[in-house]
Amino acid sequence: MDKAIITCALTGVLTNPQQHPVPVTPAQMATEARDAFNAGAAVMHVHLRQQGAGLGHLPSWDPEVAEEVVDAIRAACPGVIINLTTGVIGPDIEGPAACIRRLRPEIAACNAGSLNYLKLRDDGRWAWPPMVFDNPVEKVQRFLDVMAETGTHPEFECFDVGIVRSVGMYLKAGMFRGVPEYNFVMGVASGMPVDADLLALLPRWLVDGAVWQTTLIGRAEIWPVHQRTAELGGMLRTGLEDTFYLPDGGRAAGNGPLVAALARCAANAGRAIASPAEARALLGLA
Repeated sequence: MDKAIITCALTGVLTNPQQHPVPVTPAQMATEARDAFNAGAAVMHVHLRQQGAGLGHLPSWDPEVAEEVVDAIRAACPGVIINLTTGVIGPDIEGPAACIRRLRPEIAACNAGSLNYLKLRDDGRWAWPPMVFDNPVEKVQRFLDVMAETGTHPEFECFDVGIVRSVGMYLKAGMFRGVPEYNFVMGVASGMPVDADLLALLPRWLVDGAVWQTTLIGRAEIWPVHQRTAELGGMLRTGLEDTFYLPDGGRAAGNGPLVAALARCAANAGRAIASPAEARALLGLA
């Protein structure tokens, strides 16, 4: 892509708002989205949190909460593209499906394969009990069916190289139609590392006509790989879901400064920032 589409991942799944500056309420989400929008983000990746004192660190699949949050974001950011999360463990997808049906977002994340979701502390203890982020093919198909029903474009989140290759099989098997969009998720401890050399190899396994972006999780190590993404022609994503740290190592006060730093990566690569209308055209949404 000549123009760079920037996505802002506003808040994430479980980050505690008592410890980090992540937005929770519709008003907070709208404020953070407006700052990111003004800095160049055309797409907002939206996770939902439970509302109420002491609950903001927990995810929500309440369609009423989803509607309040997304309506507030849309009011604050005219023309913005909404990308709704769907990540859920286990076979029950009714919560995410209900939110997709209520909101009819233009894009929704579709986790494209399973992963042993692991993290180890320096002393050898597990940071959390080892778990499987389970996304078998039948679960992926159920999500894709809901997205087809609502006219929602799937963004395939790929945590490992084999998952990247699976997306081409999904297309060939007729599981979805449209422009295939890959999201290379790098930085999960048991998935693909944040590595510029690995990133340069991944586009060879994309289907013809696909678009792609990176989600880079970490600290200082992510910014050279963001720059490489911009140079290779990928879409760009950052936000408080992915990092709390700016290129200089300082902590970000919010999403706006992170998106501004990402826009500078695009400028350094000689790429202009896509408006929401231009992003829709590039992604086949218009």
